[in-house]
This record gives sequence, C-alpha cells and structure tokens, in this order.
Amino acid sequence: MSDEITLLPKPMTAPESSALRLASRMLDIPSMERVYKLQRAMMDLKSPLMRPFYHMTDMELINYGRKVRARLYTPEKEEGNRLLLFFHGGGWVTESVDSYHHVCENLADALGAKVISVEYGLAPEHRFPTGLEDCFAATREIFERIYTFGHMPEDIVLVGDSAGGNLAAAVSIMGRDRGAFSVRRQILLYPATYNDHSPETSPFDSIRENGQDYILTSKRLCEYWELYLSPDDWYDPYAAPLLEKDLRGQPDTLILTAELDPLRDEGEAYGRALADGGSNVTIYRLSGALHGFISRVQSPEFECACALMREFLQETDQVSIRSETPRIVNTRIRIEHGKEDAEEADEKQEE
Repeated sequence: MSDEITLLPKPMTAPESSALRLASRMLDIPSMERVYKLQRAMMDLKSPLMRPFYHMTDMELINYGRKVRARLYTPEKEEGNRLLLFFHGGGWVTESVDSYHHVCENLADALGAKVISVEYGLAPEHRFPTGLEDCFAATREIFERIYTFGHMPEDIVLVGDSAGGNLAAAVSIMGRDRGAFSVRRQILLYPATYNDHSPETSPFDSIRENGQDYILTSKRLCEYWELYLSPDDWYDPYAAPLLEKDLRGQPDTLILTAELDPLRDEGEAYGRALADGGSNVTIYRLSGALHGFISRVQSPEFECACALMREFLQETDQVSIRSETPRIVNTRIRIEHGKEDAEEADEKQEE
C-alpha cells in the first residue's frame, strides 16, 4: 500500500456549507428519545421494494439458543477468499439490515466478496450488551459454520460503520477474551470507540471542531450513548473499546475516518492503541468527507473507501505484516465535474 494517495477534493461552496449547517441544526432540535421510532420508520423507506434473490439470501443464525437475523449477499464475481461480516451503524438505536441493503449489496459487488449483514437488538428497548451479544453470537455461528460457506476461518473479515464499527471492535475483543474465535482482519469505518462526546469534557478536538455543523452532532452522540447504555455500563470496554487496556491479539486493521466527523479523532486513537498492542494498522482520513459516507453508495467517497478496502484485503490475503506504528494517510478525493476540472486537478498535482 502506498504511503500517500494524492487526489484533489472539490471544496464545498458557501451555499452548500450554509445549507448543511441549517439542516444539521434542524435535525438536532428534537431529542433522540422523542423521535427515534419515527427515525427508524424513515430509515426503513430505504429498504428494497424488489429484492434480487439471485444473489441475496435471508437467514437466521442460531447460536446457543440466541436467534439472530442476517442476510447473505453473493457478488456476481468473487475475488479472493473473503467473507465480510457486516454490522450496520445507526447509533445502536436506528437502521437495520433492510435499510443497509444497498450498502451491503454494493460492497459485495465492489469488493468481490460475500457479505453477511447482521441484525441486532436496538436500544433503548434492547440496551447494551444485548446488541453486542447478538453480534457476538452471529460471529461465533459463522465461525462454526464457515466451511458450509465454502470458506476457511481466516477468510472472515469483521466490518462495521459508526456504531457498527464499535460493535465489530468489541466482538473481536470478546472473541479473544472468551476463547471463542480469533479474527484475522477487521475494517472499522469511522467507529465510535470512546465514552465521552461532550464538547466540554471530551479529550478529542474533533468533537469540538465538527460537533455542530455536519449532520451528526455531539449532542446527538450523547443522546445515542444515553439510550444505548445504562449508567453502570458507562466504562465497560466492550461498550467503549478505547478503554480496553489490553489490546494484544487483535487483528490486522484498516480504519477509515472522515475529516468533518466528530468521531474522527477517537477512531484514529483506537487505531494507535491497536498498533501499541501489536496489531498491523492502517488509518486513512478522507478529506472533506462527512460521517456516514459509506451509505452514499454513488458518491466519490464510497468509491474511494472501496478502493482502500480492496487494497487492504489484497495486501493481507497472503501475509500478515506487523508494524510498530500505524500509518495515517490523508486521502484526498477527486470529484470531477467535466474535462476542464479534471485537467485543472492534474495541473495542481504536477505543481
């Protein structure tokens, strides 16, 4: 993997920036406790009306009496031997396998890999650790049944975005602690890893820099956390993996963060902590990107993320290389709007 990717971003215009700030404030007015059911219903509108059964299979995973719904996506053409176990975002409160259908469908095709999207219990009806235990049970079941999918245990890759990135990280630690399985690779997309998202007390600058004007706010993060956790669970490392003091035995990890995301710094801090524990870690920060970019499947950010994931998977297919420190790369996204813009970007690169 190259040490730097130099692609040029298209700067946000003043009207776009103003509209984003207005939308962010309007979305943040009602408390999540009052509107989470309405938000779930709105997310379900993203579910597919016509399901392409030729490459999608709904399943029920049952592990030690725990039933978990999941959906298997098989690409038209597979590249390499990989099975991605995907945990969706949504602040542990919203979203579902259905609302993430297009994300997982496009990931399977873009990465040339089977994807199993896992459903888990949502807060506040199912507070921590219910959702995490669902994800753990699903992962253990996949490890136990891996040969029926035509794969080996080392082919399994844990993937999650935002709250799902949090769950993927915690599942990996839990698998080690319980002696249930050993994850070889994980991909964490702008993961939530810490327990303090207040601008007044958080140790991370991105909470203060990006916590108001970019759709996901620090206020909303605090509300998600309060709906997900009971007070006694606030400092549980399975809830906030950055609090885990022993990160030895964790997998090779790719972390993708967004420049304009309040969760940016804690995701990158978790990568550094994994590297200190002995894991091989690569961190990319997408310049100009917002939280949730993996859900915008037609965007340049999605394409860039898929390219980075493909490179990580190819690099780690045959050999696992340990490094003392993580590589942090500022990844710039080229957004082309015609030949003239492309030529101008090339000229700037040459300069």
